[in-house]
Amino acid sequence: MNNEMLAQYANYALASAALVVTVAMLCYALYLAQAVPVREQVETDTKVPATVGGPSQGDTSEATGDGAAVETPMKARKAAGIAGSLSWLGAGLLLLSFALRGFAVGRFPLGNLFEFSTAGAFFALATFGVASLRRDLRWLGVFVTAFVTLLLMVASTAWYVEADEVVPSLQSYWLPIHVTVATLSVGVFTVGAIVSGLYLLSDRGVGGERFWRKLPPARSLEKFSYSLHIIGFPLWSFTLIAGAIWAREAWGSYWNWDPKEVWTFVIWTVYAAYLHARATKNTSRRSANWIAIAGFACIIINYTVVNFYFIGQHSYAQ
Repeated sequence: MNNEMLAQYANYALASAALVVTVAMLCYALYLAQAVPVREQVETDTKVPATVGGPSQGDTSEATGDGAAVETPMKARKAAGIAGSLSWLGAGLLLLSFALRGFAVGRFPLGNLFEFSTAGAFFALATFGVASLRRDLRWLGVFVTAFVTLLLMVASTAWYVEADEVVPSLQSYWLPIHVTVATLSVGVFTVGAIVSGLYLLSDRGVGGERFWRKLPPARSLEKFSYSLHIIGFPLWSFTLIAGAIWAREAWGSYWNWDPKEVWTFVIWTVYAAYLHARATKNTSRRSANWIAIAGFACIIINYTVVNFYFIGQHSYAQ
């Protein structure tokens, strides 16, 4: 099997992943919009402990607003079960596409924005999947899969590049270390940003109270968002440090004021500000989460606007 065929199979796997994740999104939407019972003040003697995500994945009940248990319809459980399986399948297909692309080019496939985006989509799905093993996140599935579907569509069209070699400065053992951790942190930050956005909307009651009763309370959403960001921040810190070390080897200096370097530090600063605000008693949770959203906006700017419109030593990463 030649390299051209491997690259073609990688594209087939990517297209299959996009289709599978789209179907998963529809199943999650069915679960959330049509099947999840709205939390009401239900009179019952059966109580469930309050957790960030609700009951475990295998439970057949939903937590109501007052902690009471409400039976989940069979149709909803089936839709969520199918969606969960498809999400894992989609992640597996993205990983397969990643591996085939790597074999096709004979390098670690994180040398441009297209490859980075598909890897980021995988890590976002993986973050959601792993977190779902510990808590019930069926309510979150439609939002994560919708974002991943959109990302894959853009990556496959606007950002697609043919499989090829990379510039000499990228031919280093730091590529799989630095860029993989960067991509993983972006995947974690993606899910964290989605939950932060849901918290901000839920706290304001945007979209109607009936809809938000289908999700965990705003306070639980905020705590879950914080738990994700507290994981992503050390990963991004490592990305910043590893990038400086790699820059020293490739260009002779730890810091070159390259636009990508500057924005990597800007992102680190914004998320550090979020964690500081989150730990400060005088700062509201809403204000802190707006800072987290700003951090994710900086990530998007870094990998889109900076990549395409700011000429620097990282311009090859388009």
